[in-house]
Amino acid sequence: MKYCRYLVYGKVHYGAVEERGGDLWITGSAPAPAEDWAYLLSLMKAEPESFDFEPILLNSVHLLPPVMPSKIICVGRNYRDHARELGNEVPAEPLLFFKPPSSLLAPGGAIRLPALSERVDFEGELALVIGRRARKLSPDDNWRDVLRGVTLANDISARDLQNKDGQWARAKGFDTFCPVGPIVSDELNLDAGLIIETRVNGESRQQASTLDFIFSIPILLSAISAAFTLEPGDLILTGTPAGVGPLNPGDRVEVSIAGLGMLSNTVEAD
Repeated sequence: MKYCRYLVYGKVHYGAVEERGGDLWITGSAPAPAEDWAYLLSLMKAEPESFDFEPILLNSVHLLPPVMPSKIICVGRNYRDHARELGNEVPAEPLLFFKPPSSLLAPGGAIRLPALSERVDFEGELALVIGRRARKLSPDDNWRDVLRGVTLANDISARDLQNKDGQWARAKGFDTFCPVGPIVSDELNLDAGLIIETRVNGESRQQASTLDFIFSIPILLSAISAAFTLEPGDLILTGTPAGVGPLNPGDRVEVSIAGLGMLSNTVEAD
């Protein structure tokens, strides 16, 4: 299924999403994931609601990030052309780093450019959403059983601070530096490859297939779970293609994959 997380009159809801006539619609309620314990607790305390659900256009509601991860694990330089465009060697094994959950940003939200940085880049990516607890996976395991689905992400990066600091916690971790959404889907054929595109102010800046990964999804899950126990809701950003570039106040950046809709965010000075 496909689902989203959205806000109506101050209340969080999970909605089942379907594509109709080329648009994504919320067509009914969807079950909340187990990690959103606050939402599940609120349901236990609330009076049951009874109403006929009228389909809603996905882009007409106040969307929230569709995941509530305990951790956000990112893969650096997972496309050869991207490694080369920044003057880096192609890694011999997956290059991993974290973003804090506080960096999450909803679809439609504003990416804030911090005064501490003189260059902040976009990096459109496919993101994996973990569906069950897992550790020490083998590349030969049935990795699809571990996934709840996939979504879109934008690994916003303060490039000058990344180069200055050496380690990437500050450069990758500012508030608003991890836009995610709008939906999670388990319906896409990952084996066939997905075309990811990033546009800035309507101009295509990145376009590539996930078949171009240096490290495939089963290898990534094996490498990551060898170090960190994966929990339901955890998010894995799988790397960005070549074509990254700086953002400026007033820009609109859009990341899209067919079947996942479009993750669209504006940019403003902090």
